[in-house]
Amino acid sequence: MDPIFIVILIVLGILAVLDLIVGVTNDAVNFIGASLGTRIASKRTILIVASVGILVGVVTSNGMMEVARSGVYNPEMFTFTEVMFLLVGAMLADVVLLNTFNLLGLPTSTTVSLIFELLGSAVAVACYKVSQDAGLSIADVGGFINSGKALAMISAILVSVVLSFIVGVTIMYFSRILFSFRYEKRMNRYGALWCGVALVGILYFAIFKGMKSSGLISTETMQILNDNITSILFYCWIGFSVILFLLQRINVNIQKITILSGTFALALAFAGNDLVNFIGVPMAGLDSYNMAMESGDVNMTMEGLAGPAKANPIYLIAAGIMMVLTLFFSRTAMKVAETSINLASQNDEEERFNSTAFSRAMVRFAVNISNLYEKIVPQKLAVVIERQFEPIPEEERDGKAYDNVRAIVNLSAAAMLICIGTSFKLPLSTTYVIFMVAMGSSLADKAWGRESAVYRITGVMVVISGWFMTAISAFVISFVISTLLMWGGWIALLAVILLCGYALCHNIIFKSKKTAEEKKSMISESEAETDVLYFCTKVVGETMERVSYIYNHMLVALFNENRKVLKDAMEQSRVMYNEANERKYEILSTLKKFEDEKIETGHYYVQVVDFLCEVSKALLHCTRPAYEHIDNNHRGFTEEQIMDLKQINDEVDEIFNKINDMLKRKDFSDIDDIMVMRDKLFSTIADKIKNQIRRLKAGGMSTRGSMLYMNILNETKTMVLQSRNLLKSEAYFLNEIKEKKK
Repeated sequence: MDPIFIVILIVLGILAVLDLIVGVTNDAVNFIGASLGTRIASKRTILIVASVGILVGVVTSNGMMEVARSGVYNPEMFTFTEVMFLLVGAMLADVVLLNTFNLLGLPTSTTVSLIFELLGSAVAVACYKVSQDAGLSIADVGGFINSGKALAMISAILVSVVLSFIVGVTIMYFSRILFSFRYEKRMNRYGALWCGVALVGILYFAIFKGMKSSGLISTETMQILNDNITSILFYCWIGFSVILFLLQRINVNIQKITILSGTFALALAFAGNDLVNFIGVPMAGLDSYNMAMESGDVNMTMEGLAGPAKANPIYLIAAGIMMVLTLFFSRTAMKVAETSINLASQNDEEERFNSTAFSRAMVRFAVNISNLYEKIVPQKLAVVIERQFEPIPEEERDGKAYDNVRAIVNLSAAAMLICIGTSFKLPLSTTYVIFMVAMGSSLADKAWGRESAVYRITGVMVVISGWFMTAISAFVISFVISTLLMWGGWIALLAVILLCGYALCHNIIFKSKKTAEEKKSMISESEAETDVLYFCTKVVGETMERVSYIYNHMLVALFNENRKVLKDAMEQSRVMYNEANERKYEILSTLKKFEDEKIETGHYYVQVVDFLCEVSKALLHCTRPAYEHIDNNHRGFTEEQIMDLKQINDEVDEIFNKINDMLKRKDFSDIDDIMVMRDKLFSTIADKIKNQIRRLKAGGMSTRGSMLYMNILNETKTMVLQSRNLLKSEAYFLNEIKEKKK
């Protein structure tokens, strides 16, 4: 046996481990998000319940392994060598894809990526075979692909996105009508019956259907269950309802039981449905290697992969243990819920997405439908329904993103949909099923109000569009890698492995740096929200020092026509402006967290934030045109213009040094000196503008250079003006704080 196949097996094993870790880290929100969002139990309890679900789920995933063996391609059309290159090409593409999407911060689906990576690799290998066989044509490529099953899986994913949204909307709408937001009394009356329905659904779809192919339930037993399923479910509902009713009488929280049961079911569904995404391809590679070893022929066709998958239980249990360990010890696993929770939250959250023409059109359409609904539905009935959707005040929500009723709907509906797909061996995207159920329930629950709907619809569309990007990228990357492997053999395999290793290491380093920066930024923002004095001393001082540094380097680089330094200055100023702009939009959420004694100083904080934004904007309007001017290879400044700007720079530098010194010392007794220095600078700028006008009249001046020169002078004037206003507001704020302390 050629050693290259041993190398391929080792690579597949390593990639399987990496995929398990990354997969659980990214997808943990799918099964613990609802429990964490409602704070129904401690994080430790939630993780333990999810871990048990994962360990049970990996045992039920055996039947799903066929997806990687024969779900996308026809294995009998490929030899052992071709299948091994096909599989390793798909896994290497997976590393490149996941790392690329992580770096870009775009959503992705491991299920979608698996299907299209296998599809791209299979097409690449098929094209190679056609090119090497004169008796084949490009039209024969379709015979290598299991097009019927591949289309069925792709269609299932597409349908699940729409169906999940509809199911979420429908169940949530009627559930809210039944219970309203103040559901305690009604939950005591008939909550046991409602939670009993949820538990029956979870039991049937997550246990009966999910474990059907695991071998833990015999065929005879499964047949009996299927023949009597209606009566069994009815008696289970009666039994669950009675048990839950009795538990209610002794003050046991049956909502907690239901939500944790749903968490267990989703964890089971995640492991049963998604485990194939992480170890399915390596397991198919191992099975192929064993078949070739038995036959001793590396050119044998792999029709054996079309048979039923019989994964070694030891591998499945080991994978489950690794998933559990990742769930408990991954630092980022608890942070991936931010997007879905923000989009589904009942509270006023900071919106992460901008509005688009599509989202605005959708909101206008929804408003028109709502107006039509009000005309059709009798007024008395409309009033009764509307009363059921009256949210409780924010102070009574205790910071929860949504209540227990919505969490139960999200969990039970998603679990049923996923396990239906798993029972039919259709690898649904658990990420998108759970996400779309949550979005549907949010819409029905009126969490998307007029203030937030356009932004949240945009967020949903971004996530859905990420699916299409994942599919296209997975196909193209795997096609390219598998083509290189088929033509390049050993050399290509080594080169691609080194490239993927570099991408992985680069991503880990980049992610570590980014995490550290975000942690530092998060600490700063947290302190700024709870102690505005911190913000108005440290952050303002640091920002003004950065403005002075960037402005000075921008002018020097412009004089020397140094494109690289100008680009760096533009990027720094752009980042600073974005930070200031985001801080400006966070003003309201920050003011809400003010302590009572600081309310009187709130307007000074608003002024400081606004002036900081204006200063950074003026700086950006200097650096960006300067970089574009040099980047487009336009003529630089004349000697006269450079001398004028050097004088301006000296005076600006003097002003900023004075401002920074006052901010460091927190002594604003010399603030009037800034006014004198500012007026002197404005007079100098006026003189320089007059000089430029004279030069223009004399002729020989570059039009673009003159426009840039005038722009820098005007923006410098604005920057210094707003800096002085910032210093003045800072002085008033700190003096007010001192007076409050006295």
